[in-house]
Amino acid sequence: MKLKITLALLLLVGYVKAQMPIPPSKYNLEKRVSIEAKDQQLSEVLNKISKAGNFYFSYSGSLFKRDSLVNLSVKNAAVREVLDKLFNHKVDYTENGEYIILRYAANHLTIEPENITTAEKLYLISGYVIDIETGHKVKQASVYEKRLLQSTLTDNEGYFRLKFKGEHQEVILTASKESYRDTTLIFLSDIKIKPEGYNDPDANKANGRFGDIENSGLGRFFITSRQKIQSLNIPNFFANTPFQASLTPGLSSHGIMSSQVINKLSINVLGGYTAGTNGFEMAGLFNITKGDVKKLQFAGLFNQVGGSVTGIQMAGLVNDVRGKTKGLQAAGLVNNVKADAAGFQLAGILNLAAKNMKGTQSAGILNLVSKDFDGFQLAGIGNIGAKHVKGVQIAGIFNYAKKMDGFQFGLINVADTSSGYSLGLINFIKNGYHKISLYTNEITNVNVSLKTGNAKLYTILFAGLNLSNQEKIYTAGIGVGHDFILNKRIAIGLEMTGQYLYLGDWNADNLLNRFQSNIQFQLFKGLTVFGGPTYAIYTGNQHLNPSAPGYKQNIVPSHHTNLGGSTKGWLGFNAGITIM
Repeated sequence: MKLKITLALLLLVGYVKAQMPIPPSKYNLEKRVSIEAKDQQLSEVLNKISKAGNFYFSYSGSLFKRDSLVNLSVKNAAVREVLDKLFNHKVDYTENGEYIILRYAANHLTIEPENITTAEKLYLISGYVIDIETGHKVKQASVYEKRLLQSTLTDNEGYFRLKFKGEHQEVILTASKESYRDTTLIFLSDIKIKPEGYNDPDANKANGRFGDIENSGLGRFFITSRQKIQSLNIPNFFANTPFQASLTPGLSSHGIMSSQVINKLSINVLGGYTAGTNGFEMAGLFNITKGDVKKLQFAGLFNQVGGSVTGIQMAGLVNDVRGKTKGLQAAGLVNNVKADAAGFQLAGILNLAAKNMKGTQSAGILNLVSKDFDGFQLAGIGNIGAKHVKGVQIAGIFNYAKKMDGFQFGLINVADTSSGYSLGLINFIKNGYHKISLYTNEITNVNVSLKTGNAKLYTILFAGLNLSNQEKIYTAGIGVGHDFILNKRIAIGLEMTGQYLYLGDWNADNLLNRFQSNIQFQLFKGLTVFGGPTYAIYTGNQHLNPSAPGYKQNIVPSHHTNLGGSTKGWLGFNAGITIM
């Protein structure tokens, strides 16, 4: 009776479970979808599958004919099964985040062991990797044990040999080769296995721009051909370990598997090539990292990272990051970021951010942000914000921003549009002020000035002379101004200028500062008349060095105020026209 009741309960539980909906898989290839397609283009069917599974496909355009017509009818099937049916096992699939990557893999491998030797704390396996269809032995295939992080490449005869030290209950060998589907063979023993730091590759934690790193100039020079082949054969397998040490990229404690391992501590005597760092990495000369770097990375010469950097990165010469950065980059010569940057970039010569940046750049020569910048730029020669700049640009020679919403200080400041402030010898705002004014005042009767910038702040470059046979004056100076716009026709300009007066003797100090207020009235577009009072402050030594014959002998008018010593002040005027 008890047995019957138990069987009945088991049947009931089984039936209830069978009626429950299958929970969604967190892996895209295991998600279950239902698709109906009749004489539809292959690209449209792939779009249906991606929408049903809420992921994206990535594949080469030459992988298959996108407009070929297919028929497909599946209900509640795993995406992997749907793709097998759709491509008849001629395409391989891997996951990377929200993407399923399709690649050509019509060929199939098998592992044929030749010799298996077991001894105390030793396991040795050798054999061949063979193409199932042709029977040919496959050269340069990767053969590796995922948990024990040991691998090798087959030779020109397809032969491999791997030796494992330690206690192992089983050894799981995987053979991988570009354009082949992976194959796995399990070798059992009666010894307990103790793997450490292994992450299931099916979780697909691949990261970074691996091809960029291996195909870069530094990558081609320092990364061995065996490591590049390994990356092609097993692009999506990554494991975590607490420590690795390298003499050079080819001589590592992880062997050629070093480029598939993410470490917490990485020590490279000369240089190293790893999958990533989540802790601390240092090198006497260089670090090359396939994926992401978190926390600290130091190198005597250069760091090159295929993924992103979060933390502190320092190099004697160059930091090169193909992903994003967040934190501090410091280099003796150049910092280069191919994606967004946030934090600080300090370089002896050049800082580059290929996309947006928020933070501070300081360079001996040039700072460049290819898109939007929000923060502070300081450079010995120039700063460039190719799109929108919010913040401050200070440079010894020039600053450029396509759209300026902050403050620029340099000899030459350039922007397409500006709602901020530019202070320099020349401020060229494409949609701002380019005003030429002709005017007169109580000192010189003919003057011309160039005003550049915008209403908030403009720079004035001017020169003038006093047309007279007996009272000649030549002058030149610079100033700044601000316009208060009252309406479309009327504005009030407040200006401050400083100028030198030449009175026939270059050794004489004849300096004049003016504070002037001009009421400006636009007669029509392109022509404005202005005029207003000024206050002049003059410092000169005419009493020691009288002006040369033909030059004006007394600059200071009778109605003046003695401001102490040789400094005098008086009220004057300013009037003229402006050509927009």
